Amino acid sequence: MMYSLTVFENLINKMWLGVPSQDKMEIRSCLPKLLLAHHKTLPYFIRNKLCKVIVDIGRQDWPMFYHDFFTNILQLIQSPVTTPLGLIMLKTTSEELACPREDLSVARKEELRKLLLDQVQTVLGLLTGILETVWDKHSVTAATPPPSPTSGESGDLLSNLLQSPSSAKLLNQPIPILDAESEYICSLALECLAHLFSWIPLSASITPSLLTTIFHFARFGCDIRARKMASVNGSSQNCVLGQERGRLGVLAMSCINELMSKNCVPMEFEEYLLRMFQQTFYLLQKVTKDNNAHTVKSRLEELDESYIEKFTDFLRLFVSVHLRRIESYSQFPVVEFLTLLFKYTFHQPTHEGYFSCLDIWTLFLDYLTSKIKSRLGDKEAVLNRYEDALVLLLTEVLNRIQFRYNQAQLEELDDETLDDDQQTEWQRYLRQSLEVVAKVMELLPTHAFSTLFPVLQDNLEVYLGLQQFIVTSGSGPRLNITAENDCRRLHCSLRDLSSLLQAVGRLAEYFIGDVFAARFSDALTVVERLVKVTLYGSQIKLYNIETAVPSVLKPDLIDVHAQSLAALQAYSHWLAQYCSEAHRQNTQQFISLISTTMDAVTPLITTKVQDKLLLSACHLLVSLATTVRPVFLISIPAVQKVFNRITDASAQRLVDKAQVLVCRALSNILLLPWPNLPENEQQWPVRSMNHASLISALSRDYRNLKPNAVTPQRKMPLDETKVIIHQTLSVLEDIVENISGESTKSRQICYQSLQESVQVSLALFPAFIHQSDVTDEMLSFFLTLFRGLRVQMGVPFTEQIIQTFLNMFTREQLAESILHEGSTGCRVVEKFLKILQVVVQEPGQVFKPFLPSIIALCMEQVYPIIAERPSPDVKAELFELLFRTLHHNWRYFFKSTVLASVQRGMAEEQMENQPQFSAIMQAFGQSFLQPDIHLFKQNLFYLETLNTKQKLYHKKIFRSTMLFQFVNVLLQVLVHRSHDLLQEDIGIAVYNMASVDFDGFFTAFLPEFLSSCDGVDANQKNVLGRNFKMDRDLPSFTQNVHRLVNDLRYYRLCNDSLPPGTVKL
Repeated sequence: MMYSLTVFENLINKMWLGVPSQDKMEIRSCLPKLLLAHHKTLPYFIRNKLCKVIVDIGRQDWPMFYHDFFTNILQLIQSPVTTPLGLIMLKTTSEELACPREDLSVARKEELRKLLLDQVQTVLGLLTGILETVWDKHSVTAATPPPSPTSGESGDLLSNLLQSPSSAKLLNQPIPILDAESEYICSLALECLAHLFSWIPLSASITPSLLTTIFHFARFGCDIRARKMASVNGSSQNCVLGQERGRLGVLAMSCINELMSKNCVPMEFEEYLLRMFQQTFYLLQKVTKDNNAHTVKSRLEELDESYIEKFTDFLRLFVSVHLRRIESYSQFPVVEFLTLLFKYTFHQPTHEGYFSCLDIWTLFLDYLTSKIKSRLGDKEAVLNRYEDALVLLLTEVLNRIQFRYNQAQLEELDDETLDDDQQTEWQRYLRQSLEVVAKVMELLPTHAFSTLFPVLQDNLEVYLGLQQFIVTSGSGPRLNITAENDCRRLHCSLRDLSSLLQAVGRLAEYFIGDVFAARFSDALTVVERLVKVTLYGSQIKLYNIETAVPSVLKPDLIDVHAQSLAALQAYSHWLAQYCSEAHRQNTQQFISLISTTMDAVTPLITTKVQDKLLLSACHLLVSLATTVRPVFLISIPAVQKVFNRITDASAQRLVDKAQVLVCRALSNILLLPWPNLPENEQQWPVRSMNHASLISALSRDYRNLKPNAVTPQRKMPLDETKVIIHQTLSVLEDIVENISGESTKSRQICYQSLQESVQVSLALFPAFIHQSDVTDEMLSFFLTLFRGLRVQMGVPFTEQIIQTFLNMFTREQLAESILHEGSTGCRVVEKFLKILQVVVQEPGQVFKPFLPSIIALCMEQVYPIIAERPSPDVKAELFELLFRTLHHNWRYFFKSTVLASVQRGMAEEQMENQPQFSAIMQAFGQSFLQPDIHLFKQNLFYLETLNTKQKLYHKKIFRSTMLFQFVNVLLQVLVHRSHDLLQEDIGIAVYNMASVDFDGFFTAFLPEFLSSCDGVDANQKNVLGRNFKMDRDLPSFTQNVHRLVNDLRYYRLCNDSLPPGTVKL
């Protein structure tokens, strides 16, 4: 049976045109009869497939050849015996006809939509009737319980929302108990409504009585009593009924959310919206109605999980789409709504549910912030209205991240597995909570600070008090806290301290800028505490102390230490602002802050310290050197100690990442100009000498490598050589990258120190050309040099480097790298092309002589190797290089003089290097025939940019020989639907190309394009041509393009379905 239906489906969707009309009539009459006769006995999946096949016939033939298609569906719905079947047919019709997926002509799609819209009012009326009838029929029989003193809702928060007592009374009716068939019919009706709401516009046909009915059913989701009855009665059927009832609530909420998600609300519908919100908040109140927190939580736990999800979606849509519209209604109590949302948020039974609610608060806080920014005059009034709610929110979110208040929940969070954003569940929980804290801080800085700081202070006391429990034993210092309960309390306190330190760090940005002076004393208190804590941790070496539970307490102690350094680092911008203020008064306080910080950092820069702590210390050192830049930093003994350690050849090297960071910090101390000092007080000569000796020490082993060291009679094993190259270049590359945006003087000194290492690198390069991992690192280094120091390197040396590279990358070498060395080889070629991108972008005439050989390298050596490969490697970089070559060297191809452009009418501009230009354009054209969608998008963007900036499509050569070739390729891509995601971009590009010569497009290109199309006959080609209106504005033109493409596909499908030899009229 399933097979036969699939045959019918294929026949109807792909070959219907060719079926003789007698057969069509027979199929149209026998399939519905079959459905009517057997719908109760067929398995549900066969019945649904049969419905779909009948709807497919309707999609082709209604109303012309199948005039009673829709009336039959309405009759089925109205007859009680076949109501479920009618609803299934209705839902299938809505799915298949409102947004048809199969190929239909555009005219037919528009006709179907119009036909359906004409029926909407009738259909909605029928569905309302079904739902109301079921409700009323069962409500009458439901016993009304006597009013108990607690059930009176009159004094509730939101009673003023429901405009009339009657509607409140309506919603307070007990929920009826439905039999299984009624449940089934209601769920089908609600599914139909949800799909209809997804495409019909908001209008008067969605009546208040329909909305009220949907809300009645939404109450099924939050009615726990019915579920309890089901489970008390014990029979499995009752349990299933309980679940079904919950499902009705979920479906009703889906309908509500479909309406809510529409942003464009007609004026006459706003009244309905307000009513919807009132009714939903009545439900929210029901869900959270209880003063005892435990019962609210257990009530939410008993609700269906999908119902809670839908409810949260509703709240999100309300805040993000409609709050600004509704807030202005005086009868809508926003503050009371926030109270309910608060209850709902903090009693969520799952972490995911809590995260979703925090997102809603974030949206609300963003809304408040933007509202205040746009109406600064009312700032106080707005804040006063919401102040209590925000303070409550802040306190509760802070409590939620502390083990002291929320241990059971927090211990369930996973802190091991990383998600797609490279964070664990615990880190995500903390980060999202801190974002809410930060947004409240932005609105209410003093409140937020006075809430957070005392809590931090409490936990700090515990941490700072650990010193008295340290005893020295034979194996070293040990923490003398052994009782299990004490260890557990210490663990919780340390975890909380770590979280609160992150919170304090997250708030650093609210103490700088315009508010620096006003909030100075608060910030100073924080920074002094942080400096004290970091120094304390480093001095008593808590990271090396033995504890009773090493697997738990040791990571805790290390984490607190690392977080205190990270929090202090967050205040580096505040310290920088303090530095420029202190510069005027030369205050001792600032100097002691920085010196003490350095005393805390220096002992940690050693291989004996755990990586987590070491890296936190290194990052803090980098921030002090780069952001704060105090003049006296280099003279602090602790900093000199670090210099000595790094330049001492016998000292053990730190892990790669830490070594790079420390070297960056030391280099920046010497290279970056001191703030607020004139040029003559910068002490450049001394700093320059120091920098040269630093780099010299760092690159000592590297500079001793000789090019012939790689040949067979080498003295050192290859692996050792590679290690030296990797270690040195990673440090030098990082130093250059960090200086690239700085002043000329800094870059000059940097290059002077590096000069010898750069020359060694160039000499070594040819020797390692076949070691793609080494070549990769060397090219990374050269790429960074070109980006940051090309001016300092000077023209002759730069030319020498480029020439060396061009000589080394022969056709054979390129082929070896791309085809045989896998991803590393491709990376090497990509880096080389990136270096050339920097070269071709350089303004002025210096590197222009290289253009011919760069273009030749691209088009004659790299392009032939990669053109036919399906793999995207190297292609993106190659086309970017070609684009930059054209974009930055337009005059290399088009010698436009000012005079010529003034006399545009007289002479067409001269064209030079035409073969190279044509070859590049041809390569772009070829790339559009390949399946790689990213490359397609990138290259289309490049062509459009060249047109916007350089008028590419208007150039004579492009217009006369390439324009319509490109349009043809783009239209073919649309017809084949190979790059459907880019439909819109392709449509706009076709318009921009056609607009250069609309007359040529309409009179020559379009007829030619149609005549070359196979699979369509002459008459169909004429229709396609006629339907393409001569509109010259972008929206109409692109609409015509998509219509042409759609109908061309449709005609081909029709023609394929005709039996051979059919006479076409």
